[in-house]
Amino acid sequence: MVICPECDSAIDVEEEDIDEGETISCAECGTDLKVVGVKPLELEAEDEDEEEDEEDGIDDDDDDDDEEEAEEEEDWK
Repeated sequence: MVICPECDSAIDVEEEDIDEGETISCAECGTDLKVVGVKPLELEAEDEDEEEDEEDGIDDDDDDDDEEEAEEEEDWK
């Protein structure tokens, strides 16, 4: 048995039948959980990886725009 990292509910799974990289779902909260380790069994919400990538992309784009605007202002003067 393993605990859902999102809602702390017990998830009844056969730990020896699960491989790293597989995805399981929590019956209580419905979160898709990726198996990131098997000994001990470790789960991570799949959404977390996608959200972090999106946040990084947004931050990088904003920084680039600010730099480009500053360069354009300098060129204008």
